[in-house]
Amino acid sequence: MTTTRYVFARIVQAFGVNRRQRRMAEAASEMHLLREAEQVLGQSVWEQVEEVEELGVEYWNLRKLIKERGEIRERLSESESILADAHEHRSNLLGAKSEPQQELEEHRIELLSGLEKLAKERDSVIQQAREIRRIYDGLKMKLEVMQREGTSEAIEKTRSRMLELKNRFSELKHDRDRVATKIAEGDAEVDAIDTELTEERRKHRAEASFAFQQIGQANRDISSHKAQLGLIDTQMRQLFSEIGRHVSRNAFISDQCRSAAKGHIPMIDVMRALRKSVLMNHRLAGM
Repeated sequence: MTTTRYVFARIVQAFGVNRRQRRMAEAASEMHLLREAEQVLGQSVWEQVEEVEELGVEYWNLRKLIKERGEIRERLSESESILADAHEHRSNLLGAKSEPQQELEEHRIELLSGLEKLAKERDSVIQQAREIRRIYDGLKMKLEVMQREGTSEAIEKTRSRMLELKNRFSELKHDRDRVATKIAEGDAEVDAIDTELTEERRKHRAEASFAFQQIGQANRDISSHKAQLGLIDTQMRQLFSEIGRHVSRNAFISDQCRSAAKGHIPMIDVMRALRKSVLMNHRLAGM
């Protein structure tokens, strides 16, 4: 808000037009921009305020925090390196296969391939049996009709054919049972191999337990370091804001602040205008 707008708003306010909520919203928005500007300015000039006595606490605290941040970043880097190495070690251990395990897996693949062929054979037998059963049922119906009609020659021929189908159906049933037995035996053998493979993998996991422990500890360390860095960054932002606020307020009063703010005067002018605008908006809002 400029001085002209402020005067105009005061005149309008005198006629009963009160925009208190709007003024408060504008003041809040401008204050937010001012705080961001103070932080940016402080971050830009903090190294030049060593001789400003009023900022001694902020300056030396920043020096301390920056040193701590560097140390923590080094520890974070070390923890991340340990984590990466542990993950690689664990992956190598879990991915490695012993000779017995390799043989078991190859045998398992052969068994599964054989079981697949048996399953197809069983399906074929069942399909043939269904076709024979359908033909048999048709001949049975035909026989019943012919018996009523008394066609003796055709009856004997039909009965003979039904007997052939019945014998063939029995053979298919025997084949189905034989294939089913082989499938059951193959499934049992696959289950036994799976049990052995599980035991082999358990051994590898046991060998990788130390890597898992390293991963857990490294993750905890990384989380702790990141939390510490977050806290330090928050403290540094607060200190930057304090330095930026002091320098911007005293840039035209203190020679030391003027020297520190060299090159940032346009920003400080904007900050002064924001402070003035916030004050005028607060006055218009009756605060």
